[in-house]
Amino acid sequence: MEKQEIKHFETQELRTFGRRHGKKLSTRKTWLMENLLPKISPIYSEISQNSAILEIGFGNGEHLRDLAIHNQNMIIVGAEPFANGVAALLSAITNESDNLVKPEYKNIRIYPDDVRLLLHSKDFENAAFLEIWVLHPDPWPKARHEKRRLLNHDFLNLLSEHLTDDGKIIIGTDHWEYYDWIVEQLNQTNLEIKSTKLDIIKTRYQIKNKAGTTEPKYLILSNKIS
Repeated sequence: MEKQEIKHFETQELRTFGRRHGKKLSTRKTWLMENLLPKISPIYSEISQNSAILEIGFGNGEHLRDLAIHNQNMIIVGAEPFANGVAALLSAITNESDNLVKPEYKNIRIYPDDVRLLLHSKDFENAAFLEIWVLHPDPWPKARHEKRRLLNHDFLNLLSEHLTDDGKIIIGTDHWEYYDWIVEQLNQTNLEIKSTKLDIIKTRYQIKNKAGTTEPKYLILSNKIS
């Protein structure tokens, strides 16, 4: 895939192996992007009044939908900068007959951009999540590209500021060198590893397993108690 640079706050850039805009959207998906998406954007007042979960880079939304089904009393926020992934999720959570959101997905909210823009916005600077998921982020395996990796200590510190007191960050990757690199980054954060065991549904990114490893590795993190 082509590499795409996405401008965001301050001077950094989010780079990924994906593309912000891929193949042309169908008529229905285009309608959903234009008409439904604005109606299910995350709202801080709604999140502050309810327990909320955030998934960053949800791809086509398989895991996000699973979170919504199993946490019906929570608000599930998904952040994804790629239009095709957002459109795929919108299509999956709505009826083809009337384009209305299916009852089991009424708690889903979508932010179609770089999550750092959301978390640094004035409206969401105090938002706190019970869980923050980051599954299979781009590993940028070449040494000269390490600075482009999303899960550096600065980003992890940002996420730690948006956890509830008992909140946790769940990270999954099939790239084991990236996994070890993330563990090293934790030394410059207030986060600690609570567990490395997790059993979740398989997404298409896990099935593709570009790194060719036997299985993904997981990190479940929480803020250190002072």
